[in-house]
Amino acid sequence: MWKQPIFIIGFSILAIFLFGSFAYEWIFGNVPRQLFFIKENGHVVEGLPISPKWAFPFGTDQFGYDMLGKIIIGAKFTIIAALAIAALRMLIAIPLGFILSTYLRRHQTWISGLIDSLHYIPLTLFAYFVLIPVLWMPEDGFSTGMWERIAIQIVIMAFLTMPIVSVLIANESALLYDKEYVLASRTLGAGRFRIIWRHLFPQMREKLAVLYGQQVIETFVILAHLGLLNLFLGGTKVSYDPLFGDPPMSIAYEWAGLFGSTFRYLLGAPWLPLTSVLFISISILSVSFMIEGYVRSKNPKVKKSSNAKEKSRVVAWDKEQLREKMVLLKASDNTLKK
Repeated sequence: MWKQPIFIIGFSILAIFLFGSFAYEWIFGNVPRQLFFIKENGHVVEGLPISPKWAFPFGTDQFGYDMLGKIIIGAKFTIIAALAIAALRMLIAIPLGFILSTYLRRHQTWISGLIDSLHYIPLTLFAYFVLIPVLWMPEDGFSTGMWERIAIQIVIMAFLTMPIVSVLIANESALLYDKEYVLASRTLGAGRFRIIWRHLFPQMREKLAVLYGQQVIETFVILAHLGLLNLFLGGTKVSYDPLFGDPPMSIAYEWAGLFGSTFRYLLGAPWLPLTSVLFISISILSVSFMIEGYVRSKNPKVKKSSNAKEKSRVVAWDKEQLREKMVLLKASDNTLKK
């Protein structure tokens, strides 16, 4: 896997984002802010939000904070949350899927049909109504810490699609029960747990790794959808001032929150929402690279021999064998005619 260039590219991008996020916060601490207009020769050039300049490659937001600094700080929250949600979902779904296909095989049909109905429920809306009591700041402020809210959101989002993933794993593992090696193992007296551990899990290990990557991508998309609904990772800061209240803002500077809180500036200052979309897209593309590299490493192409002499020798030997077989065939045919 580590010999696949496409896997290394995807892994390196995510690693740079994570390492840069922790290093940036440790070195600089806060996001730089430009409160004044940019001036050249004493003349006012531009006001807030400042468009992308050399000093601010992705511009500033409506409050003067550097968008690149906010993106870097929020990278660790976004990427770690997506990886944790997908990992927890798989840790719960894998044993449940094997249990459903092994111990509850008689009931698998109606259980799968019941859970498949969840496909018709918009997951984003379902997550929104479940998470709004946790992430929407009440009028008297939050009673929980930011990391506590992030942990609660990770657990809830992991459980939302866990039944669907469990049924998918159960259906895939049920197909393996018709294989000869599983039938032979059952005939020799192997127990159900041994079949799961020795046969089902090793055969599905590659598919489970790919499925984990797909769940990470799906988590990025759901977080972006929740950002459009002003429900941000770690909590949504809400101003209840009836006259001069600020719009909902992200506390952790995570990318989906930055996207949702600046979406209304899409026409006037497009660099505000599009910066977050750009980095979310790069992360999704990086995970896709890692999945593709992993699949290529497990299914290597057969390498052809580069030795021309060896090829010609093998071809000549095959032709000689074919010629001898034809001679024997003609001799036997003549014998039959006689």
